[in-house]
Amino acid sequence: MSNSEPDLSSLRIDRTRPAAFSRKSKIPRRLLVGAATALVLIGGYFLWREKLAPRAEVQLATVAPLSPAEAEALLSASGYVVARRKAAVASKGTGQLVYLGVEEGDAVKKGQVIARLEDRDVMASLSRSRENLRMQEADLNDARQSLGRQKKLLAMNLVAQAEYDAAEARYNRVVASIDSARAAVKEAETAVEYTRIVAPFDGTVVSKNADVGEIVAPLAGAVSSRAAVVTIADLGSLEVEADVSEANLTRVFSGQPCLVTLDAYPDRHYSAYVDKIVPTADRAKATVMVKIKFKSYDLRVLPEMSAKIAFLPKEGGDPALSRSVLAVPATAVAESKGRRVVYQIKDEKAVEVPVVAGRRMGDYMEVQSGLKAGDKVIARVDEHIEAGSRVAIKGR
Repeated sequence: MSNSEPDLSSLRIDRTRPAAFSRKSKIPRRLLVGAATALVLIGGYFLWREKLAPRAEVQLATVAPLSPAEAEALLSASGYVVARRKAAVASKGTGQLVYLGVEEGDAVKKGQVIARLEDRDVMASLSRSRENLRMQEADLNDARQSLGRQKKLLAMNLVAQAEYDAAEARYNRVVASIDSARAAVKEAETAVEYTRIVAPFDGTVVSKNADVGEIVAPLAGAVSSRAAVVTIADLGSLEVEADVSEANLTRVFSGQPCLVTLDAYPDRHYSAYVDKIVPTADRAKATVMVKIKFKSYDLRVLPEMSAKIAFLPKEGGDPALSRSVLAVPATAVAESKGRRVVYQIKDEKAVEVPVVAGRRMGDYMEVQSGLKAGDKVIARVDEHIEAGSRVAIKGR
């Protein structure tokens, strides 16, 4: 066994010589950096190309209920529901309002007292006139008896003709005084009636214009006075007034069937017809007023409601039988992979929505499923619109 120490000098690392693998290791690192840079550039290119690519401009349409008869209308117009019989009820006299017996919505009958003015002065005048009439009637009885006695005495030649003539003149004066007293009573009664405000016809109170304590005057001469106390409308005489452009007046004729839709109830349609074309034009608006009469309506129809009127062709039949369906413009429905679709917008991209389409109604298409009322869809689909297309809404 040797006791000499082992030689470890051969195990030392010679740092003066470059490592054999260091040059080789630089090649894959450069490739990795270059590849990463290329990927970033390519990704950025596609990203910016998508952002900067031109977007198709589109308009939106709203899915809404539509009647088939309405879709085939010759003309559409807007108007308002009005009452043919309507009156602002006022007093013929001037005074303080002390009683008001109705509120908005109350039904009234013709001749019903709906309000009363303070009447102490006119009632006193009426009482004085009646008492004066009673006094004159008492004088009449005395004058009549006196004239009768003078007539008998004259027949027996017991009195002079002058005495008889005086008795007759007194009698005639009393008769004339009674006629005057009766006229005064009637005048006082009329003044009392002027303090009673009555309904001129059967109707419904649609507005209250004065309150108890206010001064009411026929012409509302004072600043603080009121003319009309209430406004009454006959809800059985409702009709629609619409302004039709002069250029479209040839499409409207008397008796023409119409379909009335209230803005408050878009799902409800009312059958109507053209009752009258007012024979004058509005020079400022270049329109002619057309009055449309309901064939029937319910309690939901109220005065001053806004309405849309569809003027139908003569052979259009009874539009009241038309059932409303959801509809979109026919140009919004397209074919894709053998199915009907429409396109909605989400994150500025067109999104394909399958639908079940029904019948064609003029420029509209019935949608049986796939959409709900109020949804927005692209109104016109062309070759630039497909799933994923970038779009922009016109006007924004």
